Amino acid sequence: MLDQLTDDFYNSFQDLQKHYQVIIVHGGGPAITRLLDQLNIEGEFYDGLRKTTPETLEVVEMVLGGSVNGKITGHLMKKGMKAVGVKGSEASLLQADYLDKENLGLVGEVRDVNPVLLQKLIDEGYLPVVAPFGRTDDHQTVNINADVAAGAIATAVGAEKLLYVTDVPGILVEDEILALTTPEEIEGMIDQGTIYGGMIPKVHSATEALSDHLEEVKIVSGKKPLMEGDMLNGTSIRAKRKETVE
Repeated sequence: MLDQLTDDFYNSFQDLQKHYQVIIVHGGGPAITRLLDQLNIEGEFYDGLRKTTPETLEVVEMVLGGSVNGKITGHLMKKGMKAVGVKGSEASLLQADYLDKENLGLVGEVRDVNPVLLQKLIDEGYLPVVAPFGRTDDHQTVNINADVAAGAIATAVGAEKLLYVTDVPGILVEDEILALTTPEEIEGMIDQGTIYGGMIPKVHSATEALSDHLEEVKIVSGKKPLMEGDMLNGTSIRAKRKETVE
């Protein structure tokens, strides 16, 4: 997905910052896989998930904390924004537990978020770009799913909206972008096969992030601007339907 992000996508963060305080959380699975293949490091999998060994974690840190984070911040800086890279394992930002140490190794789940650093950066006019690492109580860096990390950070900072970036313009039904849906409707679309493949964990992360404060999660495309005028593009996911979508 990173290689498919367009200039229009990066430019739209300037418009976003006129309306919102913005934090970016990114992944980089394909780039990790490419480097592991180049280094002839064979992946171990459990229940469809990649096991993160100490050797694999070194590669993940090089990719997510290095090249991918640097590429995103670099693009944003070229557009005139004060982007700064942040590792979630720093400054107690993402405090984590092992997800399943025996079977998945150094893969973590978020236990708590300390958003102080992010808020200070935002207050100074910076755009934080977060690589999804956490730190455990035994001071081990762990790899965290980017969608999960984004949801946890959004909850911790009291975000109004959370955007999940994909390679499609939203949830598509008969080739039309669905403007608004709910968790209940999403489960029905999964059962019907309308939502399938890699979109399933994406929408599940989106619905799980919804809360009393975070009332809207958007599925948006990285191939086009995030906004048209004052309106966000993509599909809105809300706990319940409303008459209008902001």
